[in-house]
Amino acid sequence: MAALRVLVGVKRVIDFAVKVRVAPGGAAVQTQGVKHSLNPFCEIALEEAVRLREAGAAAEVVVATLGTKASQETLRTALAMGADRAVLAELAEGAAAGPREVAVALAALARRLQPQLVLLGKQAIDDDCNQTGQILAAILDWPQGTFASRVSLEPGAVQVQREVDGGLETLRLRLPAVLTADLRLNEPRYATLPNIMKAKKKPLEVVPAADLGVPAGPPRLRLLQLQEPPPRAGGEKVESVESLLGKLRHAGRI
Repeated sequence: MAALRVLVGVKRVIDFAVKVRVAPGGAAVQTQGVKHSLNPFCEIALEEAVRLREAGAAAEVVVATLGTKASQETLRTALAMGADRAVLAELAEGAAAGPREVAVALAALARRLQPQLVLLGKQAIDDDCNQTGQILAAILDWPQGTFASRVSLEPGAVQVQREVDGGLETLRLRLPAVLTADLRLNEPRYATLPNIMKAKKKPLEVVPAADLGVPAGPPRLRLLQLQEPPPRAGGEKVESVESLLGKLRHAGRI
């Protein structure tokens, strides 16, 4: 089987260990001085691509993201995890992008780089968005395997085991194809200090997002308002089942 190129789309998100706070006005979350990291599902997608290269099935792993200049740090982390080179589709400071804008940028990069496989995380933990892979497959008119829990390459095709409500589903897709990684696909490696140092010398290309066809202006998906959940009320002891049922009825729970 001829070695192929894999394009991995990643996203910079607020670190999973950070307690998220709503910014004043409720239009966004507080990001000032908050630690950011690589989206965990994107780490899984990247790990799978690196394993394919280490097994000799892939010749090159290219990692890409749509974001501001700060996203270069996320790409350097991806390079330290094993990607060969990176591409940043750079947005202007203060600009925002939704799933469609990300998919447009990745589609343009796919046409330029000619990968045989595109891997993404199944969702982002900051907004729970899980549509980018599907939109990308539709733009490219490529077959898609979403929520993949196992991937194996064949000559000219990829076999994907995916998790569905009723159990497991196995698909055989002709290449090129788009896959989104589920939690059980693999366990990502840690970036070692030597690889972090090597990542500083790996190529990182910056391309204006407008050059990739990303439309200017606000994204089509617009966030109207954010609210923090109300404080959790304290527990209350009741003397009997009848008293419990009465309180639940009074609260409108039953």
